[in-house]
Amino acid sequence: MTEKKRVIALGFFDGVHLGHSALMRRVIEIAGSNSLTPSVITFDTHPLGTVSGSLVPLINSHEDRTGIIHREFGIDNIILLHFDSATAAMPWDRFIDHLIAEFHAHYLVAGFDFRFGSGGSGNSRLLKHRCAELGVGCEIVPEVKYDGISVSSTYIRDLITEGNIERANEFLGRPHILTDVVRYGYRLGSTLGTPTINMCFTTGVLIPAFGVYATRVYPEDGSDHIGVTNIGVRPTVDSSGQITAETHILDYHGNLYGRQVRIGFHKRLRPEMKFNNTNDLKEQIRQDCSSAMRYFQNGA
Repeated sequence: MTEKKRVIALGFFDGVHLGHSALMRRVIEIAGSNSLTPSVITFDTHPLGTVSGSLVPLINSHEDRTGIIHREFGIDNIILLHFDSATAAMPWDRFIDHLIAEFHAHYLVAGFDFRFGSGGSGNSRLLKHRCAELGVGCEIVPEVKYDGISVSSTYIRDLITEGNIERANEFLGRPHILTDVVRYGYRLGSTLGTPTINMCFTTGVLIPAFGVYATRVYPEDGSDHIGVTNIGVRPTVDSSGQITAETHILDYHGNLYGRQVRIGFHKRLRPEMKFNNTNDLKEQIRQDCSSAMRYFQNGA
């Protein structure tokens, strides 16, 4: 049985931002008009990291990237390729030929700044030319701007690092997220009357500016809850320097240990602070919870 032909979005798609969204929408439209399977090809690690040998901090883990694409666009056919030195050294035309032969590509869609092949020698112009030679459809999605600024993963990373999460979310087109399995912590929150779930950041994933955030919490059961998330090293109660994300869920009662939870970051309420004692910390947490409630009650 011949595999159904695909229309494939090409890119790394870190953050799956507004520019990427425009590309995904075109894939869905083209698939619907031509009876093709809407698909995405991306990589497990950032190509620039392999080429340069330096770590590129990512907005999302590859699990979160694929999760966003599936939830937001309904695309199930997401192909995650391993990017290594052999991939980096592949000639640009051979890379295209491989995609078409291996994945039954009938149509390729890429952004205006898409680069590929050895030394980044392939570009959108060459992609379109090669597809025409091979009788394969190709569309290049033009630059997307928001507030007059080019939407890019690099710009969004800077905003997240600064703690400007609301502005970052405007360019993402949705709240920034962190997904992880809930881990056992020090359980200090329970003694303060504000039990928390403890999560860690995947190695290589960008850590937002330390501080307290108004968040929404999505357990595996599909429910939606308001949360207050502290990102940092907990200077009042811990001297280890370990960075964690601790979330107090305002309207949830249950055991989430060992379960996967998604956190959506909406607003940075304040920087992380060191308090004189746990009573002061407890009072500040109460104020943070009130601030988060007000934020979401105002329609955020």
